Amino acid sequence: MASASLLKSSPTVLDKSEFVKGQSLRQPSVSVVRCHPTNATSLSVRAASSYADELVKTAKTVASPGRGILAMDESNATCGKRLASIGLENTEANRQAYRTLLVTAPGLGEYISGAILFEETLYQSTVDGRKIVDVLVEQNIVPGIKVDKGLVPLAGSNDESWCQGLDGLASRTAAYYQQGARFAKWRTVVSIPNGPSALAVKEAAWGLARYAAISQDSGLVPIVEPEILLDGEHGIDRTFEVAQKVWAEVFFYLAENNVMFEGILLKPSMVTPGAECKDRATPQQVADYTLRLLQRRIPPAVPGIMFLSGGQSEVEATLNLNAMNQAPNPWHVSFSYARALQNTCLKTWGGQTENVKAAQDALLTRAKANSLAQLGKYTGEGESDEAKQGMFVKGYVY
Repeated sequence: MASASLLKSSPTVLDKSEFVKGQSLRQPSVSVVRCHPTNATSLSVRAASSYADELVKTAKTVASPGRGILAMDESNATCGKRLASIGLENTEANRQAYRTLLVTAPGLGEYISGAILFEETLYQSTVDGRKIVDVLVEQNIVPGIKVDKGLVPLAGSNDESWCQGLDGLASRTAAYYQQGARFAKWRTVVSIPNGPSALAVKEAAWGLARYAAISQDSGLVPIVEPEILLDGEHGIDRTFEVAQKVWAEVFFYLAENNVMFEGILLKPSMVTPGAECKDRATPQQVADYTLRLLQRRIPPAVPGIMFLSGGQSEVEATLNLNAMNQAPNPWHVSFSYARALQNTCLKTWGGQTENVKAAQDALLTRAKANSLAQLGKYTGEGESDEAKQGMFVKGYVY
């Protein structure tokens, strides 16, 4: 099996000029290792992407101290649900206005290193005509792109799902790179109440591995995200058991597909009890279980662990992240939050132009809180009641 750490690279961080729109595709530098055994059979193993050095730099840039990812890759349908919650119609103009508010928040790049975009947003401009990709680059934020095509029922399973989108992915990722994206995201899910079945776990792991290999070939750092859903009454030990199984399978297939571990990022769920479990876990318990999972399953070569919030409240997600950063570990343990960064911001805005600054301030407050949590310096003082409200929705569909 090919080693995932064949690459020798300096820890240089990606310069803004290296992820501007329109950068030409790189020519292969190191891509194939050829083995010539003494017998007549020869073996060719793909060991690293043509973009190997750039992938490492991009991953290190996103996983830079005190910063994390703003997940603003909601599909148009999901964005419509968010807009409906504040009484706005799901139109492109309203989606554009909200996304403009997010990316133009002054100083956002101090706390945010990457932004995951939906395809519409990658090609969209702000309300004043500037390309959203260019605005992010000016903020020193690496543009990313959601590339999966969503969940569909998995035939032969226990009412479980698989993630579609591999067909045509190579051509799409190449086009996204040309548009300025430098990392990608693919989300699949595992349901504990429904098993999970061995079939569902294997399908999730294989799909993530194929996506990761294809993305790296196009110059995009893949975010690997097998979300273990919060739905269920199970305790934290059951979550830990399932998470160990899922991540073992994921890394087996990543290696089988010759994915370069130094050029990926992970987006795992924190190890918590099910949302309907009567026994709740403290931030310290969540941190202990989650770090134990990372230590048992995640190679130190992986540069960044960007946790999803998965329906936790804004404050809960930040407290749990902070607890994980109270002791040294081999990775950059950070955040890739959507609702846990945007919830108060969206409600503060309410679709009103006069509320834009206040909404941006709310976004910056949450981003700064999570920046402090990444550094292990968050205290939780002065948080609003709104930020403490849980956001779990049973059976939530993105």
